[in-house]
Amino acid sequence: MSSFKSEKELARGAIASRGLAVASGIFLLLSFLGPVAASEPLPSWRAGGAKAEILAFVARVTDETSDEFISPAERIAVFDHDGTLWAEKPLPFQFFFALDDLRRRASDHPGWHDEEPFRSLLAGDLDGLGTDAKKAVAQLMAETHAGMSTEAFARTVGEWFQTARHPQREVPFTDLVYQPQLELLDYLRQQGFRTFIVSGGGVGFMRVFTEETYGLPPNQVVGSYGRVTYSYDSEGSPVLLKEPAMDFVDDGSGKPVGVDRFIGQRPVIAVGNSDGDFEMLEYTLAGEGARLAVLIHHDDAEREYAYDRRDSLAKLDRALDRAMSDGWTIVSMKQDWLKVFPTAE
Repeated sequence: MSSFKSEKELARGAIASRGLAVASGIFLLLSFLGPVAASEPLPSWRAGGAKAEILAFVARVTDETSDEFISPAERIAVFDHDGTLWAEKPLPFQFFFALDDLRRRASDHPGWHDEEPFRSLLAGDLDGLGTDAKKAVAQLMAETHAGMSTEAFARTVGEWFQTARHPQREVPFTDLVYQPQLELLDYLRQQGFRTFIVSGGGVGFMRVFTEETYGLPPNQVVGSYGRVTYSYDSEGSPVLLKEPAMDFVDDGSGKPVGVDRFIGQRPVIAVGNSDGDFEMLEYTLAGEGARLAVLIHHDDAEREYAYDRRDSLAKLDRALDRAMSDGWTIVSMKQDWLKVFPTAE
């Protein structure tokens, strides 16, 4: 009897061992598959649609056996900023900084209440600025910060970001970056692309936060800039001082000029969201070989904002027509993005 029990116990042990081996195998398989699923590129993008077009393009140009292969040295991707990498409503965020700073300084400049663009801005009359609102704000920042060193200006911007909140969403402005675009920037860099911001925004304003927010160091940020001169502070140390004039506005047809001047290579990928990006997208596609133009369409009033052809500050009309007729990649925020902001939804 004791011998029989011993055999049964051995049999049960063998079955248990086999079961454990199977379970261990399944666990190992799941452990292997888990990281693969987690590493799926662009997880905040819905499968198919724009995501499929972007991934397919990158796969072709990074495959050494492909006729469309592009060497790493030529892999340049440029992104507009406002409305492309973070929200821009109800106004581009640099406007809020400029308005806050203008009001803070207005008591020392009584003439601003009668002089444009200061009068309209202090009165909150942005419609009075017309279609040149971005240029007016660039002019405003150049004039109001004249005589300030570039380091002092950067400190002023940094201090503002520490306390400033979006007037509608009541969160820090840097919380309103687009999660899908953060993923796209990271993915392109993983595939050997160098990524740049090319924006109509002030370059000194953007460079304060772009490295921490997007992983883009100052030398990969192209923007509008005011005149700067070399001088000395009260202690005799050399400084760069901001002058009351604009040297370059990086918007519209100025964007390809900025790309050539500061990057020196025609991009392979360009991403924008308005007619202000039209020339940059068109210029990118005019290059030889494979090229990709991506247009972000703001059509999600529930999670973000909905605007295009009739918007006064971020009009998307001409570029949308060209995108539809020429097969540019159009990203519907409503349909293509599973998530918009990193801390929401």
